[in-house]
Amino acid sequence: MTEKGMEWAFPRIKRLPPYVFAVVNELKYRLRRQGEDIIDLGMGNPTNPPAQHIIDKLCEVAQRPNVHGYSASKGIPRLRKAICDFYERRFGVRLDPEREALMTIGAKEGYSHLILAMISPGDSVIVPNPTYPIHYYAPIIAGGEVRSIPLVFENGRDPQEEFLRRLHQTVKESMPPPKAIVVSFPHNPTTVCVEKEFFRELVRFCKEKGIWIVHDFAYADIAFDGYRPPSILEVEDAKEVAVELYSMSKGFSMAGWRIAFAVGNERIIKNLAHLKSYLDYGVFTPIQVAAVIALDSPYEIVERNARTYERRRDVLVEGLRSLGWSLEKPRATMFVWAKIPEWIDMNSLDFAMFLLREAKVAVSPGIGFGEYGEGYVRFALVENELRIKQAIRGMRRAFRKLKATV
Repeated sequence: MTEKGMEWAFPRIKRLPPYVFAVVNELKYRLRRQGEDIIDLGMGNPTNPPAQHIIDKLCEVAQRPNVHGYSASKGIPRLRKAICDFYERRFGVRLDPEREALMTIGAKEGYSHLILAMISPGDSVIVPNPTYPIHYYAPIIAGGEVRSIPLVFENGRDPQEEFLRRLHQTVKESMPPPKAIVVSFPHNPTTVCVEKEFFRELVRFCKEKGIWIVHDFAYADIAFDGYRPPSILEVEDAKEVAVELYSMSKGFSMAGWRIAFAVGNERIIKNLAHLKSYLDYGVFTPIQVAAVIALDSPYEIVERNARTYERRRDVLVEGLRSLGWSLEKPRATMFVWAKIPEWIDMNSLDFAMFLLREAKVAVSPGIGFGEYGEGYVRFALVENELRIKQAIRGMRRAFRKLKATV
């Protein structure tokens, strides 16, 4: 086969552009190999470990001789019951562990395979922009098309009302109608939050138009200042059109454990379970048992992690403001989404590379989250307060140097 023929042999890969974040990561690794101390506020990778009793349960169960074979793709029954009990305690939502709950190997895998089960070539999916990259590219991988709704709001407009207005217009202009809409609130990267009334209107509209809703609830547990992120399933009749992905990665600090759940609409859960039965044998059983212990634990272990992120948020935002940055404190997520100061004449990728080279601080360029992310960068709250203060000092030196050349 010729080189050109080999290139055409992977059509799905051809639809995926180069990963923007890889450019920043390559420079970050190169600088670290040269001995530079890089403060990494780029990737949202939790650095705190899970509560000790969860780790102890994992180690205890792993010593048993009968837990090392293939596990259950849907999740062991105890785990599916545990997530349903958790939802009833936390959100007042009742779920059937046999028909309305399914374990996934992290929310990213669960979402990707859910879209693969749902979407046929030619189907379209509505996705906010900017967005977590897999939200946009999973429909592309499945052979579908994406309709973007800008999730950047200026001039004091209410984000919830404006998003719904744009949604109505996008559906009106789509032919054929979209198969599904993907939402994720609290939102990564913009940190936009919504109230239950937003979901109530979204469910009403999607029931009327016959559109599925996929809600990625990755930041359900990381909220501040008294804000409580609502589950879309709290809304009456939501289970008729909606499925929600709940992850243990952030609130429970179990990112590497790869435990998440799809909960909600019975038809979607059934079809996702059918597809996954061909693709995987689930997660290592001791991890699932430890996840049961985590879900059954007092919610204080999650609230403690949220307070850690809140302290980091305060230090970072106050530090950025001291540099002349104009921004509000986010009400949720483990991120700060910041518009690049107007006096800096750089796009988001160039600005991220500048901070890495001159301030020794890694951030995520907004363009990596979609075209409407241009002009912004995302800071992840994954370093402690002392390291964040060090990052502010590095940026202050870099800005002074930059201003001297302007």
